[in-house]
Amino acid sequence: MTKLFAQTLETQPLLGLFGDVRARTMAMVDGLHPEDMTVQSMEDASPTKWHLAHTSWFFEEFVLKPYAAGYATPDERFAHLFNSYYVQAGPRYARPQRGLVTRPTVEEIVEYRRGIDAAVESLIAAGDAPHDLVELGCHHEMQHQELILTDLLHVFSHNPLQPAYRAPEPLPTREAAPLHWVGFDSGTTQIGHGGPTFAFDCEGPRHEVLIRPFSLASRAVTCGDWLAFMADGGYSTPTLWLSDGWATAEREGWNAPGYWRRKDGRWMTYSLRGAQPVDPEAPVSHVSLYEADAFARWAGARLPTEVEWEYAGGPVADGTFLECGRLRPAPARGEGLTQMWGDVWEWTGSAYLPYPGFRPSEGTVGEYNGKFMANQFVLRGGSALTPQAQMRRTYRNFFYPHQRWQMTGLRLARDV
Repeated sequence: MTKLFAQTLETQPLLGLFGDVRARTMAMVDGLHPEDMTVQSMEDASPTKWHLAHTSWFFEEFVLKPYAAGYATPDERFAHLFNSYYVQAGPRYARPQRGLVTRPTVEEIVEYRRGIDAAVESLIAAGDAPHDLVELGCHHEMQHQELILTDLLHVFSHNPLQPAYRAPEPLPTREAAPLHWVGFDSGTTQIGHGGPTFAFDCEGPRHEVLIRPFSLASRAVTCGDWLAFMADGGYSTPTLWLSDGWATAEREGWNAPGYWRRKDGRWMTYSLRGAQPVDPEAPVSHVSLYEADAFARWAGARLPTEVEWEYAGGPVADGTFLECGRLRPAPARGEGLTQMWGDVWEWTGSAYLPYPGFRPSEGTVGEYNGKFMANQFVLRGGSALTPQAQMRRTYRNFFYPHQRWQMTGLRLARDV
């Protein structure tokens, strides 16, 4: 009786989490056609059906094969096709060529998912599932849920028919609050995850840091702010740009944020609801670290460090996952800070490096974060496409400075 009671307490939340995450992924692809789900538009993006398969392979490789007695994969070749970057797990199919894998079909991958779901649920119900690995797999899939949407947006943006992922109704607008500066005094504090709830290994360990006096903008930079930057020659003034950024902007022909196009005398942006007029009140999105840094210099400010952002940030407001919406403003340490969560990922000026005392997780899953700690920058907060369960103050998103297909924006900071 005691074991059964303990098992119920331990497995029911995990079973619910697993079921909810897996069901949400399938709900997100509802209405897509196989043609939509097979295309790969660039090396950074992956076909939707690959995301469906890879997130299932993750549970198969790290949960079922080691812990489910008698489990047999439906196809040994799937490990080669759907491994991403886990060298210790075996050979991997070349990432830039994922769009060439027309077989297995979408239908076969969905059937593969069903088999994984049934096997993992049985393992959890029996009390034999490794809680930490199942939970990691769920949060891993949440990351891919966001990637499914941003990768689809990039795919659809190349189609002259400008298809919409969801009903192409106009996006709601809201007036941006006037920008003011919120000041913070110097001192010492601790950052990093140190609690009992889930976090990725790169979010810790919790450690002491020095805070120097700084001010943080009360809101994110808006499209209207960005239009002023463009009108003032922001994309044609090399002194505003880092050298690598200027070279990238020239090579790529950047003259506006990603997905912005000039049509009939006005700027339009391509979204998951199709083409929309640029809303000057909305946070600017799809800008690279290079662009964000140039804008900050033009504005007489800088990007915040991730230490400053985490110190200033507060807990996420209660709410639910919003696929294409926004969360209401969340409370923060600095009174008057808004849009910290659920609008755009905010670039920081901090390189993605290990915290003092960081150690990767043991085993193959140790390749999850640690080996990417080079040449990338940290972003904080969460976008309108981010599952709410991943919006926490310590979360460290990271991308290369030239990338902008994600919903990436910025908030200004300055020294006091």
